[in-house]
Amino acid sequence: MNILLLSMPDSFEHTPTVSMRMPNGALTSLAGNVDPHHRVAVADLILVQRRVRATIEELLAKFQPDLVGLSVMTFQRKTAKKIIELVRALKPELSIIVGGYDPSMAPGAYTDLTDSGVDFVVRGEGELTFRALLRAMEGSGGYEGILGLSYREAGGFRHNPDRPVSSLDGGEIELPQRAARVLGGYTMLGRQVDVVETSRGCTFDCSFCSIIEMRGRQFNTYSFDRVLADIRDARNHGARAIFLVDDNITLNVARFEGLCRAIIAAGLNHIDYIVQAMTSAIANHAQALAPLMREAGFRYVFLGIENILEADLNFLRASAKNLRREDGRKTGNATLQAIDALHRNRMYVVGGLIVGNPGDTRESIEANLQFARRYVDWPYIQHPTPYPRTPMTKDFQAQGLIIDENPENYDGTTAVVRTEHLTAQQIEFLRWRAERWMKLRHLPAALRHSPGFVLRNGVKMLAHTFRGNTLKSLLGLEDEHQAFDRYRAIRKAERAYI
Repeated sequence: MNILLLSMPDSFEHTPTVSMRMPNGALTSLAGNVDPHHRVAVADLILVQRRVRATIEELLAKFQPDLVGLSVMTFQRKTAKKIIELVRALKPELSIIVGGYDPSMAPGAYTDLTDSGVDFVVRGEGELTFRALLRAMEGSGGYEGILGLSYREAGGFRHNPDRPVSSLDGGEIELPQRAARVLGGYTMLGRQVDVVETSRGCTFDCSFCSIIEMRGRQFNTYSFDRVLADIRDARNHGARAIFLVDDNITLNVARFEGLCRAIIAAGLNHIDYIVQAMTSAIANHAQALAPLMREAGFRYVFLGIENILEADLNFLRASAKNLRREDGRKTGNATLQAIDALHRNRMYVVGGLIVGNPGDTRESIEANLQFARRYVDWPYIQHPTPYPRTPMTKDFQAQGLIIDENPENYDGTTAVVRTEHLTAQQIEFLRWRAERWMKLRHLPAALRHSPGFVLRNGVKMLAHTFRGNTLKSLLGLEDEHQAFDRYRAIRKAERAYI
């Protein structure tokens, strides 16, 4: 069977695509876990944002797929539906399957409409469900026994029971098949980049997170041998930077330290690694962990700071992730200690913050923005977003604070909820106004890290960061809200991918 797997072109606002284009690791994992006689092509449409339609037409003509699969996040839903319409118009006879966070959390968005164009929905982890589906499509058996699958039948969709999450330790999930990629250009600051997964899941219960609904509060790990083989495969396919995409790799600090040692012992520490981490884990184990991370090749660390105010942390259910402990006692917030440990070991901090929570005022948002200006190297500031089935969504619904229910705006940087004191537009303006200058401040560090890339692309990076601004607005000769309105209009136009 010929299979074409697509990730959506919609990208997050935090970095311009010229400086970062990450692959979709889920699709290559699907490709690596089907029976070998299938011909699989993986296309990350983020690489062709300005020619999505033409690329899909070319891929359909070249590969003549029997099945097209789409990986979709919530803010990509509108684009996904347009791509489904295009595929249906060009190849009405093929089957279409969707999976990823959005179809898993909100399958009704793809199954409740008779004209959705979707034949199958994979809910939750996809590797084993997708393999079983392909076997059923080729054989004479039905689909009713395939866990985690929703499928079209006479009169509507049937939803099979959920598939239990994989323990990851039995070898049932094979390595990704990176050779299935048919587009190129995955880069981070000019270095070819790839993604590797060492674990799945998290046992915390942050209100904004979809992982709990996807997997429950579980933490499962791959063996180090399997992880190192995956890193080598990424390197052999050209990667010089690798993002470890684990949901919470620092949940088990002893394991993370062991992984760092394994990377060093295997001679794989010449690669630049990017990772997500908890502030508490970094701060409470800083003396041993931070130097080990640097020796293993870690350069950028995304810290889940979430917020610096205790009331907001309580709303986000993220206080436990940010606790500083000494001699077994709680001694306050761990954020500053974590940042200091990373900086002392020459790593850059990507600061993850969430502003615009129900009780936020202008002063509380400005306090978080000022913290980011002072301490983080690259801001990753988001607004609380009511993703399907998360506890946060229930909280905002109960308080009547959701002002925008269009899922295409659920990208984290479009404010879709208000607070008790501020409108959504006021919240988004405060973040936008401050964030541009924080990003500008990191340009010298990026220049030192990747001088050739920044010299070639610095103007494009700045143009993306400051789009909507004019010389008049930068000199303070016009109201900044006019530049903000232009920025929002430009961003809306950019998102018309097809």
